[in-house]
Amino acid sequence: MSPPQWFLRLPWGVVACTIALIGLGLTAIDRGDVLSQAGTFFSRQAMWGAVSIPAMLLMTLFPYRRLKHIAAPLFALSLVLLVAVYFFPPRSGAQRWIPLGFLFLQPSELAKIAFIFALAHYLMFRSNYRTLLGLIPPFVLTFVPMGLILKEPDLGTSLVFMPILFAMLFAAGARSRHLVFVTIAGIAMLPVLWMGMSAEQRSRVTAVFTQQDGGTAPKGDGYHLHQSKQVLALGGVWGSEFGEMPIDDRAAYHLPACRTDFVFCMVGERWGFFGGMATFGLYLLLFAQGLRIAARTREPFGRLLAVGIVALIATQVVINTGMTVGLMPVTGITLPLLSYGGSSLLTTCLALGLLLNVGMRPGYEMTAEPFRWAT
Repeated sequence: MSPPQWFLRLPWGVVACTIALIGLGLTAIDRGDVLSQAGTFFSRQAMWGAVSIPAMLLMTLFPYRRLKHIAAPLFALSLVLLVAVYFFPPRSGAQRWIPLGFLFLQPSELAKIAFIFALAHYLMFRSNYRTLLGLIPPFVLTFVPMGLILKEPDLGTSLVFMPILFAMLFAAGARSRHLVFVTIAGIAMLPVLWMGMSAEQRSRVTAVFTQQDGGTAPKGDGYHLHQSKQVLALGGVWGSEFGEMPIDDRAAYHLPACRTDFVFCMVGERWGFFGGMATFGLYLLLFAQGLRIAARTREPFGRLLAVGIVALIATQVVINTGMTVGLMPVTGITLPLLSYGGSSLLTTCLALGLLLNVGMRPGYEMTAEPFRWAT
């Protein structure tokens, strides 16, 4: 593809939304640095952004169809890395990273992309998932990385796999009644899941139903929910950036992980209600363009990749912002493109690079069967 063709075919809307969200995240991380009076998270995240955006664009230079052949090896590699984390010392009570000199690799981030590749390749031309028993292989493909990530433990990351699976099965043509049956069966198993949860995990769930607005921050898991809402409320309508609010009580701003899992609180504090709404608006625009790319793509593998990538980012946004405002239990999951973290930012940009790649090459319909079955 010549440079003029590349320039004209590139879905610039996706690129613009991505850069805008990264920039918004940098302002939130910078605010976290100011309030904590320590750290150089802003400069490090800016460095990762300078690497991730070019990496996203580089992902568009070759046809994505060439990656079909590495789907299985890439998924196998991700599983090996997920096992390898248990051979390294834990950090902050979890075994999620592999030290690589001056940086740490988080295999669970790679596993999300590898899973989308493997599932898209499996669902591409098969029709056995049109039966109830035929859903077993895709679910097994999902449960293996989920189980390994849960063991780290990393509940937040593990939660994204099931929505991706259901979205891609639906796009591939699985029967709606089968998906509804599986969903009902999963809901029926919730009491068993509850009994198998640790005391800490249960307390995070119950904290959602016992949270209080205002007053003294409770101890334990309810502390994060209380402080996140307090910090969001401090932003008001216009935020500290325009409201010129003095920081006279820094204790009110104390929020653990304010630049990672709770970075949306920093967006709300600095830019207020309208800043939060602008963030959601950018995400919705990004999702709409991603689904438009999926709808225009006639090649099965590309369409499934696009659906999986949109589902991945959308799920993380819903879970992260849901826990921030107290609608969901607190889990360790980043807000895509906004949260501090090199592995998360680079992985998200690479995924969006694949989405751009699909959008630039709608493909050719090789068979009449995929995506045309009646549900």
